[in-house]
Amino acid sequence: MKTSSVALPVALAGLFSAAGCVHEMSAGRTEPGVAPGPGLPWTPPASVETTPAPAPAPSQIPPDLVKTAQGWGLNDLIDLALRNNPDTRAAWFAARSAAADLGAQRGAYYPTTFAQEATTRQKGSAVGGQFTFHSTTTNPSIVMNYLLLDFGGRNAAVEESRQALIAANWSHNAAIQDAVLGVQQAYYQYLNTRALEVAEQAALKEAHANLDAADHRHEAGLSTVADVLQARTALSQARLRLETAQGQIQVIRGVLATAVGLPANTSFDVEIPLQEVPLAQGTEQVDRLIEQAQARRPDLSAARALVLKAQANLDNARAQDRPTLTTTLNGGRIFYAPDYNSQDTYSLGFMLTVPIFNGLTYHYNVFKAEADTEVSRARLDSLQQQATFQVWNSYYNQKTATQRVLTTRDLLESASQSYDVVSARYKAGVGSILDLLSAESALASARAQEAQARTDWFVATAQLAHDTGGIWGPAGPGQKETP
Repeated sequence: MKTSSVALPVALAGLFSAAGCVHEMSAGRTEPGVAPGPGLPWTPPASVETTPAPAPAPSQIPPDLVKTAQGWGLNDLIDLALRNNPDTRAAWFAARSAAADLGAQRGAYYPTTFAQEATTRQKGSAVGGQFTFHSTTTNPSIVMNYLLLDFGGRNAAVEESRQALIAANWSHNAAIQDAVLGVQQAYYQYLNTRALEVAEQAALKEAHANLDAADHRHEAGLSTVADVLQARTALSQARLRLETAQGQIQVIRGVLATAVGLPANTSFDVEIPLQEVPLAQGTEQVDRLIEQAQARRPDLSAARALVLKAQANLDNARAQDRPTLTTTLNGGRIFYAPDYNSQDTYSLGFMLTVPIFNGLTYHYNVFKAEADTEVSRARLDSLQQQATFQVWNSYYNQKTATQRVLTTRDLLESASQSYDVVSARYKAGVGSILDLLSAESALASARAQEAQARTDWFVATAQLAHDTGGIWGPAGPGQKETP
């Protein structure tokens, strides 16, 4: 007894001493561990799988678009993007997940039923051990539980899941609009590089003509070799600009392929539309467009649904410390071995649960839900302000782009006329090579600016449609055609 009484305190003291000696975390207990220091990288141990994930299967071009792979229009590209875009696919599956969660939450409106079976083997004695007996009972039964009343907690949980589904659906719509805008921007940039290539080809042709004119004047003794050298330099510059534009075409084609969900090296080309910029297409007043954005933008609708979701979560949290009333129905049959005589049993019970104290957990859950609700409202306010600014910015960018199209058209016409006059004078032996090269440079610049202005107008119009919530893919039932 003495030894035991002394050994226990000694053992406890040794245990506490050993615990006090632990100054660092055990590598085995914290495997796979952390980096040795804040400035050192983490090296994965052998237990961590470091084999890179297999590359995703390449996106396939649908058979109906393969036949026209050298003449895709904007709607074809949008159609392809909506089939392949991983962001829209992720948003859609997120909406399906939210729908499944709503279905699960609505199960609380139904009773839960389950079967159970209990077998008991018992040995007992009586009369001071003079008699010993064994008994075996088997009790299969069916149990049904049902929540009768919980003061709104069940309804709030279902409403929370419902609003989460609505928000996920709006987010899916927003992902579609973002995908469409990305294709439009890449498409119009591609058209711009193709138009710039045409402009540089024309400039190269004019540079060849100017070099020929300089050679003729030099051979006729009307100019010095300096004119020929300057014309040859201008020709090299024009050729360089053309090669740069052609290289940019390949880069933008890769951007466009990525936007539609295809590998950048996919072989395809797009249709070059011969359409004028529809400057006559008027835009509504900016205040009206802002109102449309507030009503139609899916990201704003998703944010509003998240506010309602947070409010439902708050209602659910408030219902947790309220009484609940449930009922239980149990029906079964007991079998006694070895003859397996049976006896039917049943029970019906009601249980009222009244929370009294749980460490203030319910109260702090309410505080958290109230704060989360205010966070969602603040985010909605911020998003509404951002949407207003985006529409305001896009509206005036579109107006500026419209004016730039008109101005660059006048610039191109003036530069073209100036070049024709200066070129004719130079070929006639009047004027200098500097005037000719200056007019040629001004004409090439005017062509590039006019092409860029056209592209900016289409991009600004698409951005305005996106910011007001009116951008969609290929026209379908009840949908607008993309601009």
